[in-house]
Amino acid sequence: MLFLVLAQVAAGAAPVAITDSVAGKGVVSYGPEFFAAQNPNNALDMVGRLPGFILDTGDTVRGFEGAAGNVLIDGQRPSSKTDALDLILQRTPASKVARIDVIRGGAPGIDMQGKTVIANVILKTGGGTRGLMALSNYTLGDGRTFLAGRAEASGAWGGQRTWEAALRAGSSPDDGVSTGRSETTFADGSPTQVALLESRGTDVNGSATGAVETPLAGGRLRLSGRLYQEKFDEPEVDTIIAPTPDVQTFGYVQKTTDTELGGRYSRAFGSSTNLELMALRTTRDRDTDSLSVISGSISDFLSTAKSSEAIVRGVVKRRFGERVSLEAGAEGADNKLDSRTRFTVDAVDQPLPAANVQVEEKRAEIFAKGTWRPSAKWTIDGALRYEGSDITSRGDVVFAKTLYFAKPRLTVSWDPIAATEVRLRLERWVGQLDFNYFVASSNLNNSVGVTAGNPDLNPQQAWISEIAVEQQLWKGASVLLTARHQQLSDVIDLGPVFASDGTVFDRPTNIGDGTEDELIFDFTLPFDRLGWAGALVKGEVLRRWTDVRDPTTGEHREISGLHPSDWNLSFSQDLPKQKLTFGVDFYGGFRRNYFRFDQIENFKLATYIRPYAEWKPTPAWSLRVELPLVNAPPVRLRDTFQVFPGPRNLGGQPDIQDRHFSFPNGLYLRVLKNFN
Repeated sequence: MLFLVLAQVAAGAAPVAITDSVAGKGVVSYGPEFFAAQNPNNALDMVGRLPGFILDTGDTVRGFEGAAGNVLIDGQRPSSKTDALDLILQRTPASKVARIDVIRGGAPGIDMQGKTVIANVILKTGGGTRGLMALSNYTLGDGRTFLAGRAEASGAWGGQRTWEAALRAGSSPDDGVSTGRSETTFADGSPTQVALLESRGTDVNGSATGAVETPLAGGRLRLSGRLYQEKFDEPEVDTIIAPTPDVQTFGYVQKTTDTELGGRYSRAFGSSTNLELMALRTTRDRDTDSLSVISGSISDFLSTAKSSEAIVRGVVKRRFGERVSLEAGAEGADNKLDSRTRFTVDAVDQPLPAANVQVEEKRAEIFAKGTWRPSAKWTIDGALRYEGSDITSRGDVVFAKTLYFAKPRLTVSWDPIAATEVRLRLERWVGQLDFNYFVASSNLNNSVGVTAGNPDLNPQQAWISEIAVEQQLWKGASVLLTARHQQLSDVIDLGPVFASDGTVFDRPTNIGDGTEDELIFDFTLPFDRLGWAGALVKGEVLRRWTDVRDPTTGEHREISGLHPSDWNLSFSQDLPKQKLTFGVDFYGGFRRNYFRFDQIENFKLATYIRPYAEWKPTPAWSLRVELPLVNAPPVRLRDTFQVFPGPRNLGGQPDIQDRHFSFPNGLYLRVLKNFN
């Protein structure tokens, strides 16, 4: 009813001009004129202004089919897995974008990739070399300075050949920690321990990407590569001021190197049939060192993990007129992990379950998809995927198992009245096992300590049912309400495991069935129609309810690590005559709980507020200023632990450790120069 009322309020207002190429096919097209007042730098800026659209960069899972985001480029998914979708869009100059099509429910010839809404960025053909250089400086109130820079270029040669390259490097802070305080109260009545905390987290990273595309055998071949390196360093000093003065020191260093090489070949056979072949190989080397020195005792956790993934994939797509399209394909993947872990206390090795393991998964998947648009008001999009995988483990954990899953999906879109759309989705979802679950991890600077790895996991599964109602209001304005229910099985959460000496650790494990319910409200409201030219408010509010049975106590609780609520809100004001855009972004605070065999952790992060202004004196130059109000609330991060004397099901009063940090406000400056 709410959407019908809003529709009547906006009666007579067309949502946006629809191009002839997509008219009547559930696709709304936004040309450069829609974004002109904003004067965007790149495709990411443009996607952020799309009504009723929230960017989804995809999932970090093994394989290619299940890792898709919700943006296509020229009708195709980016062929990279490790190059983030938002970074790819950021490297695409706005001057290169011909239009962006927003596809709701489905359209013939478009792979919706399991999403109900997709944005398809259509690029201009031809043109000369384009590029940019950008330098930024982020200065914090405590005197720390972080620099970053990037250089990007793309162009064409020989008529049909194109190339692109990008370099970026920089540093950034962990904005959750700085100075803080810790108080630990003891169940036995011992005096409360009070400590002053000093932590400085710094991330330094750099990447190089490149791609070439050329005609080949009647089609087009694209080759791409990426190298990424990162070092994260977070030392901490806890100065205990009561009851007995002491100093505890902690260190955490993680180094990562990622590589990716890939190729994609696509060819059209006539006007209605397309072939796409793809091959991709990625590697990751990651070393972690977590150290603590408490009362002269030294604990050290060392981990080295080397992983790789090789993927081959083929898809055939065919359109049958303007209303029906089908596609079929297959994908194979070979994933490997070699993990070696060592945990010592005062140089004495401690037993750790699954400390050294070598895991391999060989997975194959076949799939068929189809889209049917029986009338202008209805779109039906369906898919069936079937996967099988062989998983083997050697080292401390020896096992082999084979898994098979069928994954159907059906999406129906209906336009009951003008500017109103109802979307229904029913899907069986099967998650991809995260190799990080197989490897032990640590956090020695709080009560968590060491978490064991577990290579013997089944993927989490769910039957998902969803209904969404979207109402286009006036030009560029929309509201969207989505309700989603997930019936879960083989939920992955934390559960206890025993080492050889009887020591108990937590580890990821399958804890049984559960449920997850979500209610999401998205809105995009430009105020031009109300007389406030250039003003835009956009946001999303999510409420989540989860339920599982705790493996330690047997009682019902929420799922570890999920946020009960999330929200974000942005306001922007375009002033085209002044060549200026200013606004403020709110990234809502959240909480999440973790339930370990002897602990309950409650983690809270405060709302992040970011006022900004961007001035573009010429089409080539841009100056951006941000004033991140990270410390608008006095406490940026609060982490509270209830530590029980043993497994939680045995009862007893817990010790309570409460750690909280503030973070200084700062000033961010960026200068950007475009070359066209």
